[in-house]
Amino acid sequence: MKKFNLVTLPGDGIGSEVVEGALKVLRTACKQHDIELNIQEFPFGGISFDKHGTPATDEAIEACKESDAVLLGAVGGEKWDHLTGADRPESGLLKLRSELEVFANFRPVKVYPELAHASTLKEEVISGVDILIVRELTGGIYFGKPRETNRSVDDPYSFDTMRYHQSEVERVAQKAFEAASTRNQTVCSVDKANVLGSSRFWRDTVIEFSKKYPEITLQHMLVDNCAMQLIRDPKQFDVVLTSNLFGDILSDEAAMLTGSIGMLPSASLGNGPGLYEPVHGSAPDISGQNKANPLATIASAALLCRYSLGLEQVAVEIEQAIQDTLSAGYRTGDIYTGSESETLTGTEEMCNQVLKALGEFNKAETA
Repeated sequence: MKKFNLVTLPGDGIGSEVVEGALKVLRTACKQHDIELNIQEFPFGGISFDKHGTPATDEAIEACKESDAVLLGAVGGEKWDHLTGADRPESGLLKLRSELEVFANFRPVKVYPELAHASTLKEEVISGVDILIVRELTGGIYFGKPRETNRSVDDPYSFDTMRYHQSEVERVAQKAFEAASTRNQTVCSVDKANVLGSSRFWRDTVIEFSKKYPEITLQHMLVDNCAMQLIRDPKQFDVVLTSNLFGDILSDEAAMLTGSIGMLPSASLGNGPGLYEPVHGSAPDISGQNKANPLATIASAALLCRYSLGLEQVAVEIEQAIQDTLSAGYRTGDIYTGSESETLTGTEEMCNQVLKALGEFNKAETA
């Protein structure tokens, strides 16, 4: 029997609801393959600040570093918006990413055929979209120094620094090129090289690094044009490589191609345990109401199996169960369009339907 140690950080708002459902699916899928999961849970984000005075305790960080992988819900909410600096829930997340050295964030953007009509874009534009956004995660303007806000002068000012070292660009580029080699062998590097010196450095570094992968076609696109092209012709993209700030914005935009940000999983990878989380936020307005879409977190659990645990078959089975659940017409409110073929359901029932589909899938496999 294989055994793995996982840490869960449910976080704030709907985080606990979607993580709970994803864990049920993950445990079931692993158990069917005689795989045991040892799971530790820690408060994280705003709820951790309320309990411990910090959004990320040393105990939680150390447990994450010693685990095989980490599953995170979401952090933040209006309750903690008054906090500043290291007290903010989001600061805990940045600290976790830095401590785990997860420098490459994979955000797959795949349009399920059953949800093509749920997008605000025309079906013919988004049908068949399958993009992997590879975002640099531990550098750039979110981590660059110096940074300062000065309100004590006649004309107050604030600044942040976008800084990238060559090694930071190369290591995330390697992840993107490796991923492209298993897909359509195309990488589009996105920057703002017409204005920013840091982007010109990014582009030059990627061009030089790409010589190690002569079979991969490298393209370049300015970030504002990329934002437009994602809406105009998203099927032109395969692997998109970009910086921390641009990747944050573009991946949220791309989420709407799928019909809802509640459908997008992510995997943050580096030199140690991987960090897996849905792209959506804590959605405090629907917290505790059994309305949250758990599919992004369930899909993140599938990525956890694929990238951190080496359980490709388990990952495939979870992803197929999501597909089968959507094919059966089950929808949470964010992807419900009112069609007669759809059944409006809540968080718990959606998880139960994925579990049911997972069981049916395995029955079919062993028949």
